[in-house]
Amino acid sequence: MNALVSKIIDAHGGLERWKKFSLLKARLTQGGALWTLKGQPTTLSETSVTVDLVREWASHSPFGPEAKVSSFEPGRVALSNVQGKVLEELRDPRSSFAGHTLETPWNELQLAYFAGCAMWTYLNMPFLLGHKGVVTEELPDWQENGETWHRLRITFPADIVSHSAVQTIYFDDAGLLKRHDYDVEIAGGTPGAHYIGGYTEVQGIMIPTNRRIFPRQPDGQAMSEPLVVSIDLLDIVLT
Repeated sequence: MNALVSKIIDAHGGLERWKKFSLLKARLTQGGALWTLKGQPTTLSETSVTVDLVREWASHSPFGPEAKVSSFEPGRVALSNVQGKVLEELRDPRSSFAGHTLETPWNELQLAYFAGCAMWTYLNMPFLLGHKGVVTEELPDWQENGETWHRLRITFPADIVSHSAVQTIYFDDAGLLKRHDYDVEIAGGTPGAHYIGGYTEVQGIMIPTNRRIFPRQPDGQAMSEPLVVSIDLLDIVLT
């Protein structure tokens, strides 16, 4: 890792401490315009998420009013009942989004894919910067709301599935993340500006507890509305 990547990871607790854990679990409250736009207004408004810190896997429970349990991994997404019986699954789930735009509704399996992919990325960042094959490039500093933020462009290798292969993180002088930009490929390449805050220390790891995502304009500035997604985390546990 280069010195800048090391600074960011150390600011969040350090890779050595992070590698002591294998799972992160948290309770979620979610809102924003996206869920209604996709035909899933309340399915994941109050739920819990578990993400793997070693391999790419995530699960939401309860998933919808029937209290299903989701399972996301890059090549498969599934919904099960609380006893673990698989109710439905989708192989090669990303291909099911071909031709989608921002307004295209999602079925429950597609929602499970999006939510799992998103939360796995968010909750493993910035430690993903230490993943083999991740390439980073320093970008010019960014001015926003009277603050100066530093930036890194990230290119993920093929074995990491995320919103897009190329993303940008913004961070302050201490190395803490402030913003995260990407294009949501499975929603027509919609550009997002994802603001990160409310840091809390959990077992020596600095974890943000609130996230707000807005549309991103071509010049990189975020629009003030609509609020696309809001995510608030509670009861965070690392094991």
